[in-house]
Amino acid sequence: MDEMDLMKKLSDVPSPSPEAYDRARTALQSAMTEPVATVVRPKRWFSWPRASIAAVGAAAVAAAVVMGTTGGSVPAVPSPQAAAPPVVDSPLVKLASEVKAGAALPGDSSLVIGTKTAPDGSPYVYYTVYSDTGQIFKGDSPKTLATSVIKNDDQVRPFDAKVMAAARQAATGDVEKARVAMVTAAGNALGLGLSPAEADKAWADAQADVAETFRKAGKPVPAPKPRPTGKELESLIGNHLWSNTTYALFIGAANTEIRAGVLKLLATLKEVTVGETDVDGQRALTINTSPDILGGDASAVLTINADNGLPIRDEVFPAKNSPQPSKYAVVTYKSSRVTLADVSAGKI
Repeated sequence: MDEMDLMKKLSDVPSPSPEAYDRARTALQSAMTEPVATVVRPKRWFSWPRASIAAVGAAAVAAAVVMGTTGGSVPAVPSPQAAAPPVVDSPLVKLASEVKAGAALPGDSSLVIGTKTAPDGSPYVYYTVYSDTGQIFKGDSPKTLATSVIKNDDQVRPFDAKVMAAARQAATGDVEKARVAMVTAAGNALGLGLSPAEADKAWADAQADVAETFRKAGKPVPAPKPRPTGKELESLIGNHLWSNTTYALFIGAANTEIRAGVLKLLATLKEVTVGETDVDGQRALTINTSPDILGGDASAVLTINADNGLPIRDEVFPAKNSPQPSKYAVVTYKSSRVTLADVSAGKI
């Protein structure tokens, strides 16, 4: 069972889109280390009816990502999967180098416009601005986005700052360290780099936080699980890396360092393959995940522009023969450089 299906089983909770799938996974990993109130969600149709339901959703996804595993002890040092070097001949690494070496575009912020399908079949468009100084502004129209900027409604969380810092580190510094930083941006429940005793405590603390969230919501507490190891640990590391890295991309895509760092980090995932395609006459690359890193019930395909690395669309496909299949869903993206002054004036 994946996070979407856990959430579907909760009364009053709408089924999320692929963007929400990844965002929920990432934000709700943060529930292990941050208050549930920090859960990020769009302001319109994908909104939780009650705070208690949001808490259950947070716990459900955290349970799926952190508790839904079996196995024994985790190594006392970062696993090879956590610190794997990039594949030097990957087209993503080559593209990252070209992006980093390209001429700087004008503007002081990244604008990403996402479009997905609302439950009634209509398109839902949302806007995210990530400033070069680290602020994040959101809206569901140019007007609400402008209002957010004018009011200086900075929605950045510690988690946001961590994933962006990890992406920048990958672009300009040590990719191995950046990879570990990205994997552990929402906390280190997997115990990477910790002693056995420290890792046991980190795992126990994370499970205790999840259990408490369920209790506060009046829901049955999931049974505790031992810390994962082997293939399960590798899949969880891949899950955290994919989710956190693409989260950074879908906020800061038009920032050169963020985009280049994301490409380098995605190149380190053994569970992804890269292909070529054409989207409306533009060359594109497809970055395909295996179901292993998405809970076993779905796979994802991220399509990016082959010349500049900007995201085009993010798709989730149900896994074949899965007992808990997901539904196909897609989010499309447009990214550009902007100035906060223009955004506040509604000029986007």
